[in-house]
Amino acid sequence: MASSSQRAFTSATAVCSWKYEVFLSFRGEDTRRGFTDYLYKQLDWRGIRTFRDDPDLERGADINPELLTAIEQSRFAIIVLSTNYASSSWCLRELTHIVQSMKEKERIFPIFYDVDPSDVRHQRGSFGTALINHERNCGEDREEVLEWRNALKKVADLAGWNSKDYRYDTELIKKIVDAVWDKVHPSFSLLDSSEILVGLDIKLEEIDLLLDTNANDVRFVGIWGMGGMGKTTLARLVYETISHNFEGSSFLANVREVYATHGLVPLQKQLLSNILREKNIQVYDAYSGLTTIKRCLCNKKVLLVLDDVDQSDQLEMLIREKDCFGLGSRIIITTRDEHLFVEHGIEKVYKVMPLTQDEALYLFSRKAFRKDDLEEDYLELSKNFINYAGGLPLALKTLGSFLYKRSRDEWKSALDKLKQAPDRKIFQMLKISYDGLEEMQKKIFLDVACFHKFYDKEEVIEILDSCGFVGTRIVIHVLIEKSLLSISNTCLSIHDLIQEMAWEIVRQESFDEPGGRSRLWLHSDIIHVLTNNTGTETIEGIVLRLHEFEAAHWNPEAFTKMCKLRLLKINNLRLSLGPKYLPNSLRILEWSWYPSKCLPPSFQPVELAELRMQHSKIDHLWNGIKYMVKLKSIDLSYSENLTRTPDFTGTQNLERLVFEGCTNLVKIHPSIASLKRLRVLNFKYCKSIKSLPSEVELESLETFDLSGCSKVKKIPEFVGEMKNFSKLSLNFTAVEQMPSSNIHSMASLKELDMSGISMRDPPSSLVPVKDIELPRSWHSFFTFGLFPRKNPHPVSLVLASLKDLRFLKRLNLNDCNLCEGAIPEDIGLLSSLEELNLDGNHFVSLPASISGLSNLRSITLKNCKRLQKLPSLPSNGPLSIFVNTDNCTSLKIFPDPTPMCNGVSYMSIRSLNCFSLIDHQGSSSIIFLMLKKFLQEIPRSLSFFYIIIPGSEIPEWFNNQSVGDSVIETLPSDSNSKWVGFAFCALFVPAQEISATATKHNLISFHCLYDDLNTSARPGYVTTIDDVASDHLWLLLLSRQRLFWKPRQRPETYWREKCHDHKMRFHFEARSYPGEKTWVKVKKCGVRALFEQDAEELNRTMKQYSNKKNSFYEDVTDCDFDKSDKVQGAITKRTREQYCTETGPSGIGTLGKESLCKRMKED
Repeated sequence: MASSSQRAFTSATAVCSWKYEVFLSFRGEDTRRGFTDYLYKQLDWRGIRTFRDDPDLERGADINPELLTAIEQSRFAIIVLSTNYASSSWCLRELTHIVQSMKEKERIFPIFYDVDPSDVRHQRGSFGTALINHERNCGEDREEVLEWRNALKKVADLAGWNSKDYRYDTELIKKIVDAVWDKVHPSFSLLDSSEILVGLDIKLEEIDLLLDTNANDVRFVGIWGMGGMGKTTLARLVYETISHNFEGSSFLANVREVYATHGLVPLQKQLLSNILREKNIQVYDAYSGLTTIKRCLCNKKVLLVLDDVDQSDQLEMLIREKDCFGLGSRIIITTRDEHLFVEHGIEKVYKVMPLTQDEALYLFSRKAFRKDDLEEDYLELSKNFINYAGGLPLALKTLGSFLYKRSRDEWKSALDKLKQAPDRKIFQMLKISYDGLEEMQKKIFLDVACFHKFYDKEEVIEILDSCGFVGTRIVIHVLIEKSLLSISNTCLSIHDLIQEMAWEIVRQESFDEPGGRSRLWLHSDIIHVLTNNTGTETIEGIVLRLHEFEAAHWNPEAFTKMCKLRLLKINNLRLSLGPKYLPNSLRILEWSWYPSKCLPPSFQPVELAELRMQHSKIDHLWNGIKYMVKLKSIDLSYSENLTRTPDFTGTQNLERLVFEGCTNLVKIHPSIASLKRLRVLNFKYCKSIKSLPSEVELESLETFDLSGCSKVKKIPEFVGEMKNFSKLSLNFTAVEQMPSSNIHSMASLKELDMSGISMRDPPSSLVPVKDIELPRSWHSFFTFGLFPRKNPHPVSLVLASLKDLRFLKRLNLNDCNLCEGAIPEDIGLLSSLEELNLDGNHFVSLPASISGLSNLRSITLKNCKRLQKLPSLPSNGPLSIFVNTDNCTSLKIFPDPTPMCNGVSYMSIRSLNCFSLIDHQGSSSIIFLMLKKFLQEIPRSLSFFYIIIPGSEIPEWFNNQSVGDSVIETLPSDSNSKWVGFAFCALFVPAQEISATATKHNLISFHCLYDDLNTSARPGYVTTIDDVASDHLWLLLLSRQRLFWKPRQRPETYWREKCHDHKMRFHFEARSYPGEKTWVKVKKCGVRALFEQDAEELNRTMKQYSNKKNSFYEDVTDCDFDKSDKVQGAITKRTREQYCTETGPSGIGTLGKESLCKRMKED
């Protein structure tokens, strides 16, 4: 970037001294009224500054200092050598001075007009005769004539144009003008300052793709962005780069300003004048102007730029439709308002983004220091200014220029000033967008800028609607189109300088007294106003967000004068006294830690839409009936003094009631049962509630949460149809039964949580029998925890047919005492199921139909200690699949991994403490089988695989092994196309004794590092390790593409540019959670590069030793690797007893292992 800009700076420095780009030398009586006149007009029309000694321009009667200066101030010279050129001593003196001043031959363009170049070179014909006459003239200096002869000879030797080579003068003139254009093209005024090109290289390329000047169509292209972003500069540069390719061109600058002051007619006249090259074009009104534009330009290939458009009729009356222009035409429009493009059907739009950090640094440095790099003494201060500018070119230029040649103290002072008020020039430029808004749009914009930046768009719209604004959603969209707001991950965002502009607008409402402003958001201003009671009726919103608790002492009368206050949000402030008065105009009242027991008696919140008072001291809201038809939400979460809910008779439009954590809430007013618009009812952790209304008619209810209401034994009967009811949480309640009639009201239920309930009589609606079926729409989430996990009389949950749960996505049956046969065979019909949790149950096997769960991506079977075999898992499933069989101590048979690999790119298997699996097969056999499957699937899809199993030795097949947690490997050559990835294996062992009762959780992570660059190749992988009885192996397989994956870059490209011929360090790390001990360590690790031929080698080895039928998976024979020469010594089988009794490799005792093994053997 710096080099590009430096070239521009050098070029601009050289050009800025030229007053003229071309000096035109000619013999007036030969060509003034014909050829030269037309040539001059063409040069002038193309914007090439040309000097012509002409009565209408700069007249020079004789060869005088003025003329000589014009030659010296011209970058190029065009000499029209015509028949009588040499007869003029004036022309010859011009010529001689041109040759002497412009020693570089590329600066002189000779045109041989109706003369032979050889006659000029050898001074024959009219040139010879004229020179002889000059010598005969006694008044002529013979030495001067000799200089003329030499000058003519030098010019004749230069490459030029011969008019005899062209049929028409117009063809010749076009060639001349095009050649001169190419020479002077880098010297346009646009390049007169070095920073112009900063950050424009890529932008120009992208706009060039949109323009596609080679296409023979009419094309409109928009350039959109906030003020000061460089739209005009970009459009100007594009214009000056390509305008020579068109029959006519026009750049209409400042359309918005001209339109506001003079209307459309001057713009239409300028457009026509520029393109038609006529100065006095008559346009009587806008409609006649549009007609003239269409009539005169419909067959011309033109380039038109409309800069800073802000009204739809500007486009309508200047360019209207594509048929107004000839084929090949390009029309470029710059604006701050994206919707103008939508209205006019302009689909090719380029959004101008802020400069990058490096680009901003360079631009600021060029302005502040007149050099490429920041000065060391000003480094930190410069970064502060650059961060303040936020990549806005206008701000960087303005601030940098202002700070040039100023001291550090002045820089600090300027920075402090910016914190109080924005730079005036920047403010005025950005405020243009604000001034063009309607009044309602201005109010909403100021609200967002002052209160709602980085908040979810939908939440902000809801708040603004509650504040009484009309059409909030469309206004937000308009503000985004006008580049005042933007969306980032569903949240509203705003450029820092745009936000500062908004703050300054509010600040200007009352410079000296914050109480006279419409919005208060600064901590100091709010404290001042509410402590000193300086508030006025101007205040509409107050938002105080504190990240830490703070104590304050406000004037209880502080809100008395704020009769227009509509928004009040106060968080994390502790006050000794509450307000004596709150304005009745309030629409949103959010006050956490509210200090009073009730709202002020005079408060009549008829306009109130939202009331949120979390952690308040409120013990009741109001007495009797209060009519608040606009109230939609009440949230009194964790208000521990609250004992009763109010009468809701007058608040029938309530949609949300939240009393979560109100631990002393006892009495629920019966009027709650008839809130027909209520969507959310939350009594979570209200442990004092004993009873609820026996019946509720809540037809709009979506969420009903009674979690932790430990004294609630009966839930209400739901009356009527509840079409939107999606979540019911009854966990950890004392509910003994669920009304059977409720099933008809819960047809749309998506999530049901009944964990921690000792339900005496589970409803038949949850355990289907012959005549009652589960609703077909119960889906997405289903939790069965009907019995406490430590129930002294465990009863297996009886599951009938599951086929009707066709939309179910997550099925959680953990710790449900499920025994063999409890899970029905038709579980395989749950085609939408993605997650299946069967932890802690007692079955021996699973239904074979599980292989039909085509969308299954996770199955967990931890602590299923009687489980002996797994069926085949789904084929053609999702992109990733996870299988967890930790502590399945009886597991002997694992499913064939082949079906699981089909279409899967990411696969992981955990089998901690599965000693029977290893007894039955051996860890090395499992590893080699997984390697084979991985190599077979890499060409199709599989790019990542890992498995954790018991084992105490890394197979010798891993030809690069290292003691400790790291191993270094030289990467294969880029030319080796058969290299497909890496296989890694780590041995981790207990680092200290394990107590019988301890529960330990550690993490083991894997990272790939360039050993010689000390940088990471890709994000690492992390897995958790729970209690293990002995040593385990972690096999991890990575494809080449996965190993070198980088965002927005092809792995092959990244590999060639960055990775090949490097050494890589593969690092395994065991670590603990904060506050816990690390109880495992990585003892050894190994790596092997994988090649395509490895699959064949493994296959041959397995077939050679297939006589042993000790199957790893059912119906698949495997080899006895102990007999293989290639893997001699690679396998060491160990029984469970060996794992549990031998001394650990680190020399630690075995007491801890034995105690854990004892626990693991127990059913």
